[in-house]
Amino acid sequence: MGKFSERFFKFSSIFKILSILSYFALLLSYLSPFIHPKTIAILPFIGLAYPVILIVNIIWLILWSIVRSKWAIYSLLVLLIGGKLHFRTFSFSMGGDAKQKNELKILSYNVQLFGVYKPSLEKSLATRNTIFTFLRKENPDVICLQEYYRKDKPTRFETLDSLYSIIGSENYHERSAYKKVGNQNFGIAMFSKYPMIAKGDVIFDSQSATDCNYCIYSDIVKNKDTFRIYNVHLQSIRLNERPYKFNKTKISDKKNYLAIRSIYRKLKVAYLKRADQAKKVANHIKTAPYPVIICGDFNDTPMSYTYNQFNKGLVDVFRNASFGIGSSYVGRIPAGRIDYIFHSPSLFSSNFTIQKEVLSDHRAVSCIISK
Repeated sequence: MGKFSERFFKFSSIFKILSILSYFALLLSYLSPFIHPKTIAILPFIGLAYPVILIVNIIWLILWSIVRSKWAIYSLLVLLIGGKLHFRTFSFSMGGDAKQKNELKILSYNVQLFGVYKPSLEKSLATRNTIFTFLRKENPDVICLQEYYRKDKPTRFETLDSLYSIIGSENYHERSAYKKVGNQNFGIAMFSKYPMIAKGDVIFDSQSATDCNYCIYSDIVKNKDTFRIYNVHLQSIRLNERPYKFNKTKISDKKNYLAIRSIYRKLKVAYLKRADQAKKVANHIKTAPYPVIICGDFNDTPMSYTYNQFNKGLVDVFRNASFGIGSSYVGRIPAGRIDYIFHSPSLFSSNFTIQKEVLSDHRAVSCIISK
């Protein structure tokens, strides 16, 4: 241990500078949920990198502790300043609330258009059918789908009637963009075993002609209880549009610069739109006459301004009824948990589950919510 300490202190000045930089980055990540991206544009990117920054700071704490330096105290203090924020990404709940009499099983799933754009119709149908099999097995009371796809009849790629069959009713609410070529519909949808006594939409101010991001809600009645359920798909990053390929053999290649610039710009625009969309939905929830459940693809991490708009007044079911690290996104960016279910504090939740098999670029999330 003595030799390690000698070698460590030989480069202590460099390590101290690196520690200070990691402390500063972690402190900035603590601010990201509370400051609108328009105010400080870099904060959402630091919030996205929070898990990596946290691990780096834990490593510094261990290393400074091994050499018995006072810098270990500085590392510990910076970590402690984060307080409860650290528990947004990690859950230590042992199963959630006790079950009540009137229960609803909620399932939220970004189905990536049921795989309609696979290389062949056979592969597309196979993906769609596997998703349908999964939904039948789960047997939820309410299904909320994002990146929902429906083609007008006649079609070989049918979705709506199959979902009616899975849910066992035609209680259905959809909002989508219609594409005349192919008579296709792209958007979000909600299916319920129980009656929908009212339906509505939250209209986003930042909606563009090419966006298929929406928020819908339905008032659903089970027995004598009414729940207002929101299905939301907040602003997508749209990385697949005009993708650039990295030149791995020549880092300084101009194409790499263009690729990084393109990704940065798309992320920046998406962060700004999502923040405003989340704020609008959160304000709409405050007007709800019934206890609220909101689920969907938020496209943002727990250390984000978007997440914080809902976390302020609602219960995150993952944190209330799960254990471990919840990762729901399996796409191109390692974003971790971006699919959520929240509910009013007056409701109860249990059995939060993240789908194990990968059928889309997202994993389905589900839980039991009761009153």
